This record gives sequence, structure tokens and C-alpha cells, in this order.
Amino acid sequence: MQRIRLRYTKRGRLRFTSHRDFQRAFERALRRAAVPMAYSAGFTPHPKVSYANAAPTGTGSEAEYLEIALTDRRDPEKLRELLDESMPQGLDIIEAVEARVSGLADRLTASVWEMRLDGVDPADAERAVEAFNTAETVEVSRKTKNGMRTFDARGAVASLGTTPETHSPQADRPTDQPCAILRLVVRHVTPAVRPDDVLSGLRAVADLAPPVAAAVTRLAQGLFDEETGTVTDPLAPDREAVAAAPADRTGAAGTAAAKASA
Repeated sequence: MQRIRLRYTKRGRLRFTSHRDFQRAFERALRRAAVPMAYSAGFTPHPKVSYANAAPTGTGSEAEYLEIALTDRRDPEKLRELLDESMPQGLDIIEAVEARVSGLADRLTASVWEMRLDGVDPADAERAVEAFNTAETVEVSRKTKNGMRTFDARGAVASLGTTPETHSPQADRPTDQPCAILRLVVRHVTPAVRPDDVLSGLRAVADLAPPVAAAVTRLAQGLFDEETGTVTDPLAPDREAVAAAPADRTGAAGTAAAKASA
């Protein structure tokens, strides 16, 4: 069985698709592309697809991940092209790599988010960010299926700052009008702290209230490096293992030949 890991995006209006909507679209793309999927056992078999840490509905993303299991081997790049052609524009399959190292979900420990606050003066945003960063705890409340829940939004935030850019080419909702842009790195904890929780925290500590809904885009997610404060590429270990495989096979062949000649 071959396992392929994919990175995909949610752009433009497609940011409003729910995770279930994406699942349906992706399974249709698998059928259109005639992908030799492995299926689960039981009375209702379903394709073996593992989704990892999907972004909330309404947020854009440049870094969503999933893994599929195949019964026959396929070239990852050709498979990516076939799937991308079968997906709606905005739900783009942009990278594929063969899974060589276990534990993709374990490598997704933090996310980098961009939050565009249209109508907010950058100076006001900077003051709010400073108040948030200096606070020991920032309690916010969110409605869950079990009712209202109050938790600390500050502890999960590894970094929060403003950026001088007036617009980002990766932003989900670009505009020519100046606005405050925040860059956020948040650890994946329980309960999950989402970008809207951080916005609620900014409102609580500095009364920062954007006049329109923030445009939120996940720029990256991966393993959080405590020393550098950066988020690393979760597919890098698989790429490195694939690149090293030919050398490993050559080395093994050379060793076997040496033993035979001896």
C-alpha cells in the first residue's frame, strides 16, 4: 500500500466551505481521477483518507494537509495534477509527496495566521497587540456545543505582531485600502485557540473592535521550533526520505556486491 500526503488550499469564496463540503468535493475528485484508493473494511467501506487539523469554516488557508492510501503505486506529482484538475478552483492541490516517515499529525503543532483588519488604524492595532502580549492571561468566552466556555487565549499564542504591509499576495481578501495586518503564531492546544479567540482577546484588553469582519488566512502549519519561534514544513521529513532513498539503495547494492566478491 502506498501512502501519499497532500497539501491543499482554501482560497477566495471557497474559504466558506465546511470541512464536510471539502470531503465531498475531494472524494468526487478521487473518482474522477480514477485514483486506485484503498478502502476500509466492514459493511460501509469508505476510501482511506486521513484529514489533519482542518481550518475553521470562513477562514482561508495555504496549508491544509491530508493523507490517502492507494492499492497501486502512482507518481505523486502526476497524481497531484489529476486531482487538482478535478477540484473546484480555490480548493487547489498544490503539493504531493510519498509518505516515508510516520506521524504527520504529530508534526502539526502550531499555525501561522494572517489577520487583515480593514478599517483599523495600524497604530491602534499596535497598541492592542502590545497590551495582549504583556498580559499574563487573556480570558475569552466561546459558545460550544456544551454551552459557553471560558479559557485563556494568551497561553497558546507563541507570537503576535503587526506587519507594515498594506496587503499581502497570499491574503485571502486583498485590498488596495490601508488596514492593520496582524501575524499570529498559535500552538495547537486543548481547548483549541482560534484566530477569532485572539481577536476577542484584543477586544477584551484594548477595546479593539474592527468595523468589518477580519479576513483570516492560515499561511502555514507544522512543527513549532521553540528555539527559533518558527513553524517548520511538515512534509520536509518525507521529502528528505524520498531524496535519500536512491542513495540508500545504491549503498545497499554496493555492500551486497562487496560481500559477494569476498
